[in-house]
Amino acid sequence: MRVIASNVSKGAGGSALPETSLEVHSGQATLAAMETEQRPTVLSLIVSGRMKPTTGSVTIDGSASRRELRKRLAIVDALDVSEPHADVRFGEVVAEELMFAGRMPAPWAVRSWLDDHGMREHERVPMGQLAPEVRIRALTELALLRDGVDGLILVSPDRHGGDPLDWWRIATDLAERDVAVLAIAGFASAALIETATQEGTAQEGAPQ
Repeated sequence: MRVIASNVSKGAGGSALPETSLEVHSGQATLAAMETEQRPTVLSLIVSGRMKPTTGSVTIDGSASRRELRKRLAIVDALDVSEPHADVRFGEVVAEELMFAGRMPAPWAVRSWLDDHGMREHERVPMGQLAPEVRIRALTELALLRDGVDGLILVSPDRHGGDPLDWWRIATDLAERDVAVLAIAGFASAALIETATQEGTAQEGAPQ
């Protein structure tokens, strides 16, 4: 998969989203820096074909099909769009996501999924109290269960706190499974990740 967003914006003068360009590829984690509460969600909706941009275009493998974008790209944990309610228990969210994926949402199926992913101890924890790393790993894995989905857009994972390198590691792990991953986060988190990535690359290239 290759998704290209070229000079997309939303609203008069880019009020809802300033002009933005990016590319997302299978087997690669891409980080986009975007501030304000709503802009990351707006960007995710445009890139995934769920919102038409005011300017610019989005293509997937050379096609402008918004239907194909919607089918193959899942929006994960976007504020006011796909974010689970803070008071809902984690196990209930798993059951709902299994249902969306066309799988059995029965209690035994939920427990089986939790056991397979080492998350059984969190079953009764409200989503608002779930550790950021557990939340993000679970929601991304659940999104990939949906038929046809091979790309993820992770929206503002830094709003839950924790170390940005933790959720970025999840994004890169998913990319290693040939998933296309776009993570949209604030400038501070993006700068930290960029610095850590550069330092890691420098260390790998250092003479032994």
